[in-house]
Amino acid sequence: MRTEWLRWMIAVISVFEVTLLRAADCPAWPRERAAKEMLVLHDRLDGWNQAYRAGGQSPVDDAVYDQALKQLATWRQCFPVGAPPMPTHLGHAGGGATTPVAQTGLAKLPDAAALQAWMQQRDAKDLWVQPKADGVAVTLLYRDGILQQATSRGDGVHGSDWTAMAKLIDAIPKHLPNAPGRVVLQGEIYWRLPDHVQSKDGGVNARSAVAGALARDDLDATTAAKIGLFVWDWPSGPADMPARLAGLQAMGLSDSVTYTQRATSFDDVQRWREQWYRHAMPFAADGTVVRQGHRPPASTWKAAPPAWAVAWKYPAASALAEVLAVTFKVGRSGRITPVLELRPVQLDDHRVQRVSVGSLKRWKELDIRPGDQVEIVLAGLTIPRLQSVAWRAAERTPVNPPDPQMHDRSSCWTYEPDCAKQFRARLVWLGGKHGLQLEGLGADTWQLLIDAGDIRELLDWMTLTPAQLAAIPGLGKARAATVAQTFSNARRQSFAHWIHALGLPTGGEMELTNWAAVSHRDAGDWQTHEGIGAGRAQHLVEFFHDANVVAQAARLHKAGIEGF
Repeated sequence: MRTEWLRWMIAVISVFEVTLLRAADCPAWPRERAAKEMLVLHDRLDGWNQAYRAGGQSPVDDAVYDQALKQLATWRQCFPVGAPPMPTHLGHAGGGATTPVAQTGLAKLPDAAALQAWMQQRDAKDLWVQPKADGVAVTLLYRDGILQQATSRGDGVHGSDWTAMAKLIDAIPKHLPNAPGRVVLQGEIYWRLPDHVQSKDGGVNARSAVAGALARDDLDATTAAKIGLFVWDWPSGPADMPARLAGLQAMGLSDSVTYTQRATSFDDVQRWREQWYRHAMPFAADGTVVRQGHRPPASTWKAAPPAWAVAWKYPAASALAEVLAVTFKVGRSGRITPVLELRPVQLDDHRVQRVSVGSLKRWKELDIRPGDQVEIVLAGLTIPRLQSVAWRAAERTPVNPPDPQMHDRSSCWTYEPDCAKQFRARLVWLGGKHGLQLEGLGADTWQLLIDAGDIRELLDWMTLTPAQLAAIPGLGKARAATVAQTFSNARRQSFAHWIHALGLPTGGEMELTNWAAVSHRDAGDWQTHEGIGAGRAQHLVEFFHDANVVAQAARLHKAGIEGF
């Protein structure tokens, strides 16, 4: 099945994408590297296709596969000499057949402004909106109401003969009541997803599921029952949309009527788009389609996106992203978190520029380097998350992570070059919502103080005068005065705030009155407090006996901070 889709997408890319290719889209690679990178991507696509053919399921999200294929097509245009061929899928259901009416496909508009312009060119008259069902396209031919032929999209003119397969799918009518002598229908074979909410559930690889089913040699009754049909056009039907919809209704194709709505304005399109995106549907939909009611005769249709219908896709919930750099955050407790700096991608309404790998161990296992392509998804459709490595760059760029042996709960209480990140993290925590709540003091301000050489130990900021602060480059006189006042106010914070600012292990209910009362407690004493178990108790004992914490407490005592 993917063979048919591949042929179509490659044709669309070659006609529409390549003509818009800019130099900025082409990597600044020498020819030798370009050949290597293209071969790596070609082989990855070929591997996905082989896995799809063997198991009937795609190893990656449909959207990611689409983007990878488009990327290879772009690179082939950038570096035509020595470029590998576009990948092909070796297996598909049925033999060759000629479609009775060309499958046109759809041009995909990038945003709302483009759709509004398209509608304005047509005076927003005789326009209709439909959900863009996420499945596989089919053309059905009926004579005297009896199904004669089912054809895949293929290249738009020639596709696979799916007639035998179609007769096993109950959702595809074998007989059309009240039908003219010859009827050609075009629609989408989709995977049934009862109560599917696109905004919440995403695409769930619905296209791969139905395509995988159709790629099998045999289609069992259980699988066939999971397949539905949405007829989105009657090319050979009446000239105007209301008459076509009435005819489709009479032939028992009520979904065509339900999911084809008149759009007299962009607001109408937006309203239906939101309705189908956020409310239950029987299938996955990856966007909306806007089409003119009147269009040229079907006999003139070509295997190319027409001027009378366009698609406005939903923002992707899964996307490919190029890794530009790998950076490492070091938290106050010494935890090292790799972060991928990405070429920005749009996921739903999020512009994603970076994503956490989670842990140093996971980063080492995945071996992600600059130039690699990764799959990013929205966890719960809100938080960007690294899903997988789509493919790795042929040339591996060295990346040097921090040494984990140098970072733990007791390290980096003073500034050293190798401790810069953890030391700053301690300051951010100290001034943050869990600590002294120093309003307006974030990581950037702390970094200014560090860069100026005015903070080398955790509490050095307490002795900075307004004049010293005003002399710091980038801080400014007014800002310096505000920071000085904030630092002065911190002295009045409670003992509990101060001890949390130093990094007290959290969890459980505990009374924090003064240093003398808490610093000598043993594990048994801590476990008498609600919510504190053996592990947390041991962490508390270690915290209050840590030489660095004791040193900070002594300095706070000397500074006259209450409780110390």
